[in-house]
Amino acid sequence: MKSVTRILGIDPGLRCTGWGVVMVDQGRLQHISHGVIRPDPSDCDADRLTVIYQELLSVINETHPDIAAIEEIFVAKSAHSALRLGMARGAAILACGVARIMVNEIAARAVKKAVVGTGIASKEQVQEMVLRLLQVRAKNEDAADALAIAIAASNDAGKPADISVKSSHAKLDDPLSKAISLALARDDAKHRGKK
Repeated sequence: MKSVTRILGIDPGLRCTGWGVVMVDQGRLQHISHGVIRPDPSDCDADRLTVIYQELLSVINETHPDIAAIEEIFVAKSAHSALRLGMARGAAILACGVARIMVNEIAARAVKKAVVGTGIASKEQVQEMVLRLLQVRAKNEDAADALAIAIAASNDAGKPADISVKSSHAKLDDPLSKAISLALARDDAKHRGKK
C-alpha cells in the first residue's frame, strides 16, 4: 500500500454535482481541489448527464485520484427524486469506471459521523469541520459535501474493499483521527493566541 493516496469525493445531483479531491499523506489530510458541475437547467436530462460525465472525467484527468467515493442513494422526498439522483450517480460512476478508478459508496449518515462525530450533523456543522480539517472554505454545500465524502473515505483510502467508516472511538493511528486531532489542536492554538 502506498503512503500517499488521492481520493475523489462525489456528491451527485442533476442540478449540481459537487466534487472534491483530498490527499492522505502519512495520516495528514490535504485539500487538492474542489468544485461544482452545474448543467444548464433548461437542458434535457440526457444533456445534463452528458455534462456531468464529461466534466467529472475532466476533473479525474486533472487531479489523478486513486479512488473515488460517492454518497449512497436514499429516497428522501419521492421515488421520482431518487430516480433523478440515481441518474446523476450513474453518470458519475460511469466517469470513474471509464477512468478505471474504483468507486466506493458511503451513506450520508456515515459521512456526517466520520467528519463531525454524529450522524445527525447539520450541513453547517459539516461545512465547519471541512474548513477545520482542510483549511479551505468550499464553494457551496455540494462541494463541501463532496469534500466530506472524500474525508470520510480516507479512513480506508488504501484498501480495495468497500468503505467502512470507523466509529468515533477509532484509534488515533488511523488517518482521519490523526487529521481531526491535528486540525482541532491547530484551531485551539489559534484561539488561544487571540486571547
